[in-house]
Amino acid sequence: MFRKLVSLDEAKRIVKQSLSLKPVGVERVSLSEAHNRVLAEDVVALRDVPPFSRSTVDGFAVRAADTFGADEDRSVALKLCGSIRVGENSSVVVEKGETAEIVTGAPLPQGADAVVMLEYVVQKGKTVLTHRAVSRGENVMEAGSDIHEGAVTLKMGQALSSREVGVLAALGLKQVDVYKRPRVAVISTGAEIVEPGKPLTPGKIYDINAHTLSAAVKECDGEPVSWGIVLDEASRLKATLKEALDSADVVVTSGGVSVGPTDVVPQVINALGEPGVIVSGIAVKPGKPTTIAIVNGKPVFSLPGHPTSALLIFHLLVRPLILSMAGRQEETPVLVKATASAKMFPARGRRTFIMVSLTREKSGGLFASPVGLGLSGAITTLAEADGFVEVEESRQFINAGEEVTVRLFKPVRVVSWRK
Repeated sequence: MFRKLVSLDEAKRIVKQSLSLKPVGVERVSLSEAHNRVLAEDVVALRDVPPFSRSTVDGFAVRAADTFGADEDRSVALKLCGSIRVGENSSVVVEKGETAEIVTGAPLPQGADAVVMLEYVVQKGKTVLTHRAVSRGENVMEAGSDIHEGAVTLKMGQALSSREVGVLAALGLKQVDVYKRPRVAVISTGAEIVEPGKPLTPGKIYDINAHTLSAAVKECDGEPVSWGIVLDEASRLKATLKEALDSADVVVTSGGVSVGPTDVVPQVINALGEPGVIVSGIAVKPGKPTTIAIVNGKPVFSLPGHPTSALLIFHLLVRPLILSMAGRQEETPVLVKATASAKMFPARGRRTFIMVSLTREKSGGLFASPVGLGLSGAITTLAEADGFVEVEESRQFINAGEEVTVRLFKPVRVVSWRK
């Protein structure tokens, strides 16, 4: 039996006190590999962006004062002194009473401080008649108006979306320092599981957990490393775990943590290094057999073999750790209010997580319906669920029609209308 069941809050506290939640390291990556990585340092602009004042329209660069009084009925004549194209370092200088033809994106010539749009100009040879007055800076993007040299443009800990990658490119950076992704070894145990794609003989099932847990690792910015399927045999399991601990930052196993004769994972892990097992069972449903250990400074999470239990415990305990090790902040849970469509019975004395699907009432409100209640071995329980209702240990039941809080698995989910 389990030595001592601890509450979920106590398990979280033990993990937090026992481990360093700092990022695992820093590496330099190219701009093409920077998307969705986390900055390990502030990015300071080494130059103005744009580096020169440029026209935002096709037209004529002018001294704004020279256009005073121009309108639809009264033109102002200016002398054409040249033209500027994109990418040119032009030597054109606009003197008083002069103008230069310019295209969008071209650098503003010396002497000019505004641009008259092409639509308001009539050109007759070397004479340009403008029918609109402009003010200083009009139709011009000033040097440094986007980013000033010396400004902190991106901050350490910031995740790089396509927008931030664009900022890095604008600054001319070819590489950037980001936090390393923690390597997470994923191990499935059990004589009854086989790799998908292989023949399924009587008494066997396909290995679900290796693939769902690896995908879950990727979702929180870890790098999963699959160690395949290991039989419930102590010497083989010990050798695999030692190799995994040598190469990974975190080890996640599934199966072999209950009280059956082949459930040897906790004993094997406890013999690998200090301090060994720090949590041996959690007062939750599903996920009671969960075992947590630390082996020479590295965490080992041994999750139940049932897919729903394994993924839920990963979501509650492993995900926050991997996010921290990747330099990311834990996301704020997305919570919605809903009405319980049926009576819900939590496990006595254990915090219970009831998977629910959401449907929408005609009035616009939400109904939460239990999905596969008690079926922790069914992967469809999580696949069909929109989120879960967390029921405290002290609650005996939740009545149908009672308002509940649902924690969503995804920020946005389209729910069907209730029939």
